Amino acid sequence: MSNRLYVPFAVVGAALIWFVGWPLLRTVGASSPRLLWQTLAEPQVGDAILLTFAASAAATVVALVLGVPLAYVLARADFPGKALIEAVIDLPVVVPHSAAGIALLMVFGRSGAVGRAFAALGVRFVSALPGIVIAMLFVSLAFLVNAARDGFRSVDPRLEAVARTLGATPWEAFWQVALPLAWRNILSGVIMMWARGLSEFGAVVILAYHPMVAPVLIFERFESYGLAYARPVATLVILISLFVFFLLRWVSRDATRH
Repeated sequence: MSNRLYVPFAVVGAALIWFVGWPLLRTVGASSPRLLWQTLAEPQVGDAILLTFAASAAATVVALVLGVPLAYVLARADFPGKALIEAVIDLPVVVPHSAAGIALLMVFGRSGAVGRAFAALGVRFVSALPGIVIAMLFVSLAFLVNAARDGFRSVDPRLEAVARTLGATPWEAFWQVALPLAWRNILSGVIMMWARGLSEFGAVVILAYHPMVAPVLIFERFESYGLAYARPVATLVILISLFVFFLLRWVSRDATRH
C-alpha cells in the first residue's frame, strides 16, 4: 500500500475505532474506583462474574475436545454433505440467540428427550450450570472449529505422509506433525470462543436464567433498578474482560514469536 494512502485510510478507520472505544471509555469513566470496589465486594456480583468466566471456559474445553477432531476431518477429507456440516457449524452465529435458546430448550428442557434422559442421571439444564455451558457452547463453537480447520488446512498433508513413511501411526502423525503446526490457529480460536462465551445473553437467559451470569445480572439490575445500579456491574465486566483478553492475546503473540 502506498504511504500516501495511510493517512486517509487511518482517518476513516479512526471513526470506527471511536465508535467502539468511546462508549466503553464513557462507561468505565462513569463509576468511581470506590463504587467499583464496593460493587465487586457484593457476593452476587462476584459470583456472577466467576460463574461467567468458568462456564465459558468449560464450554471452550468441550469444544476443544470435540471440535478439533471434527476440524481435522473437515480440513483433510472430502465427502458428501461436507458443505452442509460446515453450514450447520456456522448457523448458530447468524441465528438470533434468543431463538437459539428456544431451540436448546426444546431439546434439553424438562420436556425434551435429551433433557429427560439426563434428568434420569441427575443432570438438569434448565436453571442450572450445565444449561449455561451448553448455551455458550452452542453460540460460540464456530469460532474454534473454523479456526482449527483453517489451521489444519495450512499444514501440508505431505508432511504427515512423510511421517507415516517413517513409521508413524496416523495418530502419531496427527499428534506430532499436524497439531503442533496448527496450534496457533487453534489457540486463536480458543481465545475467541472463550471471549464470545463471556458475552452470551440471549440463549442463556432463556435456558438458564438462574444462576445468573454477568450479562443476565446486568440486564436484571437494569430492568429492576435502572442505569445507575447496572452501570457499575457493566464497568467491572468490561474492565475484567479487557484485561483477560489482552493478557491472552499477549501470551498468544509471545508464544508465536518463540
